[in-house]
Amino acid sequence: MHEHTVSGQAPDAPVTDAGEAPGGAGNQGPEGKRRKGTLAGFATAALVLTGAAAVVAAGSLLPAPESSRNLPAAVAAVPAGESLGVCPGPARLLEGTQAGTDPQFSPESATAASTVTAAILGAAGVLPSSRLSLLDGTTAVEIAKDSGEVPAEGARQELIAGVLANRQVDQATVVSADALANQQASAAAAMKFTATDGDLQGTAAANCQRPSNDQWLAGASTTVGRTSVLVLTNASTTPATVSLELFGRNGQIQAPGSRGLLVAPGTTRSVVLAGLAPGEPQLSVHVRSAGGPVAAAIQQSVLRGLTPGGVDFIAPGAAPAVRQVMTGVDIQDPAGVAALTGRSGYEDAAPALQITVPGPSDAVVEVKVYGRDGQKSLPSGGVITAKAGSITEVSLAGVPAGHYTVSAASDVSFVAATRISRGTQEGQPSDVAWASSGVRLGSQHVVPVPRGGTRQLVFGALDARATITYAAITADGKVRAPSTADIAGGTTASIAVPDKAEDADVVGYVVSASGDAAYGAVLVEQDGRNDVSSLAFQPAAAGQETVPVTISY
Repeated sequence: MHEHTVSGQAPDAPVTDAGEAPGGAGNQGPEGKRRKGTLAGFATAALVLTGAAAVVAAGSLLPAPESSRNLPAAVAAVPAGESLGVCPGPARLLEGTQAGTDPQFSPESATAASTVTAAILGAAGVLPSSRLSLLDGTTAVEIAKDSGEVPAEGARQELIAGVLANRQVDQATVVSADALANQQASAAAAMKFTATDGDLQGTAAANCQRPSNDQWLAGASTTVGRTSVLVLTNASTTPATVSLELFGRNGQIQAPGSRGLLVAPGTTRSVVLAGLAPGEPQLSVHVRSAGGPVAAAIQQSVLRGLTPGGVDFIAPGAAPAVRQVMTGVDIQDPAGVAALTGRSGYEDAAPALQITVPGPSDAVVEVKVYGRDGQKSLPSGGVITAKAGSITEVSLAGVPAGHYTVSAASDVSFVAATRISRGTQEGQPSDVAWASSGVRLGSQHVVPVPRGGTRQLVFGALDARATITYAAITADGKVRAPSTADIAGGTTASIAVPDKAEDADVVGYVVSASGDAAYGAVLVEQDGRNDVSSLAFQPAAAGQETVPVTISY
């Protein structure tokens, strides 16, 4: 810039040597003036450039103005929020269903019952305030009162529990626990529906879900005799606008009426999926909400002619990922299953893995099934190609009877769930359940165990050995001494849940894992009946969270 200023002077501009007045003895002709002017211009330019360099050099040594300095990102603590679980209401028939002429197959049930079981952990003799509420905010049961105390620092952190054991309910409910000492409460709850007569006979259990704005549910069906009802519950004070993405066997389904579904605060909305996607033998639903978060579940029931074929609550599984793991999978005698599924109307009475690929690329999926004594071979060979934007079913028929963990892995993200069936006699009531994909076990998972029937903790370790510790929570609020299970890699272990521990009813467990990746579920069955349900362990409490905050202009 300075050089441009010097060269821009007029050639004949009068420039004098320093100390000489114009017209003095030192003056020469025009040529001398030009030479002197040029030399003086160069000298001035040199001085300007030298001064500029000095300024630049000085600027590199001086601190920048405060307004332009970068400040390091500060970490701000976010107040721990309320622990919340929304429990679905009892299984119900669609309105307008008429009773059959044979009372044995009446849709009405005299034995149907729904209960909620919950456990909330505390320490050092202090429990977080917690309750069971209705959707309108009315408290139905106070589990623990706010004592106004916090656990003392350095005090012995012996665990205690607030317990809700087998509480009868007749509608959707909410189990909530306040934060304690700015730590999110460790809490979990489960709802169990049972009926021994009517069209909905069987067992359907579901975890009480933390509301979310994005969730995936797999395992629905809308063919003849199959009823799938999506239940959306908004327990917040903000309206929720829900949009659904539907995926079937032949690709994504564009369904009018699947967008902009309003769920008002404190209400439940039911959507009959056959109205959006009729005749689909396999159906997955992606639920997204704007505004308030919602809890979603699918009430799935089967009627094979006049024979009840089971009832279940399909819960959200893990978000799309390159690996999905389901445990608590109970497989029956393969010969009996093969004989039954060969009959008309029983094609979906066999165990199977369903894979949904929501993205634009096909997924090459490797499926492994781990039992008590290691990995089992699959009829498909274990490697399949799942088409993009659709559902692919992988049969587990032929796998020996037992409890299993199913692992599926690919280089493309997908969603998965595993179907469980009980009953091998045609014309006899049977039951169905879906094992949703779960989370890797960490520290201090609260696992509610619904009362009644045969209950088992099922753990699966994948590649290497895992160590599981589990401590019973009893109805008197005590957390008993823990036990330890060492599980070899590539195996599944089952632990029977006793009715009582030291003369008190067992209502749940505190479970922690170390070592290689391990997964867990509660398998609920009924002696002398074909009832079955599988509950994947919920994530552990998040505790206090921090977020980076950058301050800048």
